[in-house]
Amino acid sequence: MSSPDGYERPGIAGSGTIACGLAACASTVGEVRLLARSDASAWRAEEAAQKLAGKLEGAMASRIRVTTDQADLADCDIVVEAIVEELEPKAKLLASLAETSPDADLASTTSSLSIRKLGEASGHPDRVFGLHVFNPVTRMELVELCVPDTVRPGVAERARAWCAALDKVAVDVPDNAGFVVNRLLFPYLFDAVRYMEASGLTPAAIDDCMRLGAGHPMGPLKLLDLVGIDVSVAIGESLHAETGEPAHAPPELLRRMVREGRLGRKSGQGFFTY
Repeated sequence: MSSPDGYERPGIAGSGTIACGLAACASTVGEVRLLARSDASAWRAEEAAQKLAGKLEGAMASRIRVTTDQADLADCDIVVEAIVEELEPKAKLLASLAETSPDADLASTTSSLSIRKLGEASGHPDRVFGLHVFNPVTRMELVELCVPDTVRPGVAERARAWCAALDKVAVDVPDNAGFVVNRLLFPYLFDAVRYMEASGLTPAAIDDCMRLGAGHPMGPLKLLDLVGIDVSVAIGESLHAETGEPAHAPPELLRRMVREGRLGRKSGQGFFTY
């Protein structure tokens, strides 16, 4: 019999912002295992996840178990991949997780890659589905749930139940680049960059106009900093490769910022200084 919470033994493979936020959310339901690549990243992830859990109602830092040994995920019933936004490393990790955790459903937090292609590249198209959460994970309610028709029966129901247990709203989306949110959002964000360059306005001026005039909680340039300039470029490249639409192509300024290491909030410098 399946759990009313969808999953009882979740694992998360990754140690970045999304992984730590999801681990904090999962700790509201029970124990969660967080897999990091190294002792240094494990230490940072443990600190970050526990800090987030301390700010989230119902979360318990003591339930977050950080490990560098993939074998510790062997009995998980779901493992969520949350690493760099590139198909090859994601597929390689999913393939490895499939062997380590033979009974687990496998999810990816990708924001732009094809779930079907990830499943095929991993060698386990019957187990891989998309679970796209949003940053900051502890505050954002939406999960874009992408379950291709190649996935084994029961996965969609288990995934929806788990999202509900985490107090998230799951919306089923098609397996298109960018799903729904990023497909609609990034042309706007990229246009803000292009308009800033063409108009000579400062990032603060652009953001103030959209916050105070359009009622947005955050301006487009600060939002790009939050998402990560490198991640934003990767999303744009995936969108543009699928659609060919000029609006989906990342502006050259963003590519230059990546080359210069100005990745946004996580690097301390993007359109703004942090």
